[in-house]
Amino acid sequence: MTLSTSASDAILLQADGPVATLTLNRPAARNAIDDEMRADLMAALDHVARTDSIRALVVTGAGKGFCAGGDVKSMQARLAVPPGEVALNGWRRQQRTHHAVSLLHALPKPTIAAVNGAATGLGCDVALCCDFIIASDAARFAMTYILRGLIPDGGGMYFLPRRVGLSRAKELIFSGRTVEPEEALRLGMIDRVTGADTLLADARAWAKQLSKGSPAALALSKNIMDQTFELTVEQVFSLGSQAQAICYSSREHQESVAAFLDGVAQRRAAKGNPA
Repeated sequence: MTLSTSASDAILLQADGPVATLTLNRPAARNAIDDEMRADLMAALDHVARTDSIRALVVTGAGKGFCAGGDVKSMQARLAVPPGEVALNGWRRQQRTHHAVSLLHALPKPTIAAVNGAATGLGCDVALCCDFIIASDAARFAMTYILRGLIPDGGGMYFLPRRVGLSRAKELIFSGRTVEPEEALRLGMIDRVTGADTLLADARAWAKQLSKGSPAALALSKNIMDQTFELTVEQVFSLGSQAQAICYSSREHQESVAAFLDGVAQRRAAKGNPA
């Protein structure tokens, strides 16, 4: 089922049971992100977050590329404004970009980037901010910002060190070099590699597997784990206590306990020991 979240076709959102697939859909531009696409992306992510029937999200790209980063035409427009407005306009655009990436990163559901082709610059950041990355053998990864005289501005300086370590992240960011799927897997930059013809099916199957548990327990666990590198163990215990109290009151927990106890009672009765 295709879900309409905006008037544009720059973002496609389709639901198949509990798994939604979000497709970056500007194939002629290798799915480079412009202002319109970013707005559509935020609307789609907000819809996914609010829709209880969607339990997991797969993010992919249309055509041969996953995402070529920021749209060069947008960069030209940014530099064409009067010099006194460049910094403020750039800051505003950064705020919108950060909001879009944060929505994806903090989505209270499992997220999988299904990288079908080149993921460069902001496109690489988008993949990295997902919970998991599965790549086809046609995928390529590159933090190309430095080749444009820029720093990674889509979260890569946060996400990449947490996947590959600080020293390796520096090397990849400082060089801007391209990383092939097998090296990316070896570095821990991605989690799985599969064939191009089975990429989406494999990603959706994995997402479905990840979405079977309690939505409340999953959302709370994800929220805490995403903060653990910045927190002390005492703070993690404290947040865990609060989250567990919420789980105690959830429908999923109460039904699970009731089903378990009912199963125990039935097994005892079958053995002639109802006590």
